[in-house]
Amino acid sequence: MYRLLVINPGSTSSKIAVFEDEEVSFQESITHSPAELAQFKHIFDQHELRREAVEQSLHKAGISRQRLDCVVGRGGILRPLSSGTYRINQRMLDYLRDTPRQHAANLGPVMAYDIASSVNIPAFIVDPISVDEFEPLARVAGLPMIERRSESHALNIKEVARRAAAQLGRSYAEINLVVVHLGGGISVSAHRRGAMVDVNQGLDGTGPFSPERAGGLPVGDAIRMAYSGKYTYDELYRMVTRQGGMLAHLGTNNAQEVEQRIVAGDEHALLIYEAMAYQISKEIGLMATVLKGDVQAIALTGGLAHSEMMTAWIKERVEWIAPVMVFAGQFEMAGLAKGALRVLCGQEQALEY
Repeated sequence: MYRLLVINPGSTSSKIAVFEDEEVSFQESITHSPAELAQFKHIFDQHELRREAVEQSLHKAGISRQRLDCVVGRGGILRPLSSGTYRINQRMLDYLRDTPRQHAANLGPVMAYDIASSVNIPAFIVDPISVDEFEPLARVAGLPMIERRSESHALNIKEVARRAAAQLGRSYAEINLVVVHLGGGISVSAHRRGAMVDVNQGLDGTGPFSPERAGGLPVGDAIRMAYSGKYTYDELYRMVTRQGGMLAHLGTNNAQEVEQRIVAGDEHALLIYEAMAYQISKEIGLMATVLKGDVQAIALTGGLAHSEMMTAWIKERVEWIAPVMVFAGQFEMAGLAKGALRVLCGQEQALEY
């Protein structure tokens, strides 16, 4: 039996879990107040505060670092790389320290590395945000100075792709899937025989709007907004990445609240919520064309997949393409543990960044 510590940093919390093989023996979500985090200009600088909080949590639970076999952290926004389990090395840590692209997941590798190094055990990441398995056609944009990027909820998407394949009685490497992560951001991805060959650039680019993100916008209108003199760069970027979508239209990113408003007769809430399902469905159709219609299943996952209203609207529009499977919630912690176990058990080789 292997014992693994899994660390998944979020914007104001750090989820941790101890796995004994694939079974969870301990888990906790450690929250950090805005005041605690406000003292740090760069996300990377939070790592000591967060690591100490993890160590204190383990100590209180009576979990000794000496009894761990490895530590696995969520991977951040790295250079484009293939899917798999990566050994955390100094090159990875240096990149995350120096990159201007800030994301809470960037803390995962340094926290995992620090704890693992203290007891001389390996540290890994699995399927980070920047997993890139695009084919050349998928990279081309309408201007030669801009290239489409593969940045997505790759960790959860890959884990759910494997689960969907298992339910179909097949291996992930044998089938084609469209996998949709429905969270604060939305990633709609096409998978051909074990590779994620296309995905919308959901953080700041294309695809459906989400509870917090604006999604694809009419470019001309966006340019006119940028040069109107009404907004700074930072204001516009926040509007697109954190204050757009459902939040901008309805004043909330809480899907349950929106559904309650719909049930109470709020027609505007109904319009916006169904429009999000409409845009998600269109993106699924787009990814089905990437796979030339050869799709064995469409898998919906993420927190918003708990919504029967949302998933019913999507199914109504896309079930003609392929059967729709729902894996509500997030499976990132399990995905991290399983990726490390595949290496520890000799099923895969650890990759080097």
